[in-house]
Amino acid sequence: MTKLLQLLEEDCTLTPEQLASMADRKVEEVKAAIAKYEQDKVILGYKAIVDWDRTEREAVTALIEVKVTPQRGEGFDRVAERIYQYDEVESVYLMSGGAYDLIVIISGRTLREVAEFVGQRLAPLEDVTGTATHFILRKYKEKHLIFPKQEEQKREWIFV
Repeated sequence: MTKLLQLLEEDCTLTPEQLASMADRKVEEVKAAIAKYEQDKVILGYKAIVDWDRTEREAVTALIEVKVTPQRGEGFDRVAERIYQYDEVESVYLMSGGAYDLIVIISGRTLREVAEFVGQRLAPLEDVTGTATHFILRKYKEKHLIFPKQEEQKREWIFV
């Protein structure tokens, strides 16, 4: 039923009937599979991907590289759990092959709000030994969805 999971990941608004048709399964099989995936935490939730730049909401998203000291017996898990408890944190990933151990993605209303989070809450954590913050200026594609270009706003010039 990998096909079913792929279809749901692409568009979680599809009905069980649509999913059954697209996955070449019976509707009852699809409903049972989804219920089992949800129970087993294979499916963790359903989300819409919103292009916030097309709304009036002002927001800043940042990708923060975090260097940490792993703990004996727990590795990076304990510090990752502390970090993902903050409301501002959208995602936390354990990384390999770079100078940093974790990637933390956060959102805030302003650059200052993000900077204060890093400086006052994240960097002072006991096991954090360094951070590097990168502000996301524009999203082009996320979760296989392309963000369409915004139409340029036309300005009227009035000469007096």
